[in-house]
Amino acid sequence: MEQSAVRPTILVVDDAPEILMIVESVLEKHYSLKLFDDSEKALDYAFATPPDLILLDIMMPNIDGLEACRRLKANPKLADVPVIFISAKNEDEYEEYGFSVGASDFIHKPINAPILLARVNTHLKIKLVMDYLRNENERLQDSKKPSSSELVKVLKVLWDNPFIKF
Repeated sequence: MEQSAVRPTILVVDDAPEILMIVESVLEKHYSLKLFDDSEKALDYAFATPPDLILLDIMMPNIDGLEACRRLKANPKLADVPVIFISAKNEDEYEEYGFSVGASDFIHKPINAPILLARVNTHLKIKLVMDYLRNENERLQDSKKPSSSELVKVLKVLWDNPFIKF
């Protein structure tokens, strides 16, 4: 399997311009970013062009982050895309509810840059491996010929992806 030079795409949704700037400054060197200050426009974009990961503020005008996550997870094309909430809401109930609607993780504001980068890296690695395993499972069910040595090689390539580093 050839290593791809395509950078993973992250959809960032927050109505605070300063948060969008912080996230952009932390992640732009490693990822392709799509920044939105409106959750409805972000949902339209995600449904048309599924990203690899979504960073989503909970407190948004019109469609809040919890409802946006619920809609994302209801769409089969987006059900496996990790959603990480970024929020000033530090109460346990928000975190619990966020996980119940499909969030993969939760980052509290103010944003800690190394934590943001580490969590994004971790969830992208998990997504890459899970996507590969789903595809490999489909291929193996069709061919009925498992190849464990090929699986090990591909997992190593995914894990060593230069765009996802700690």
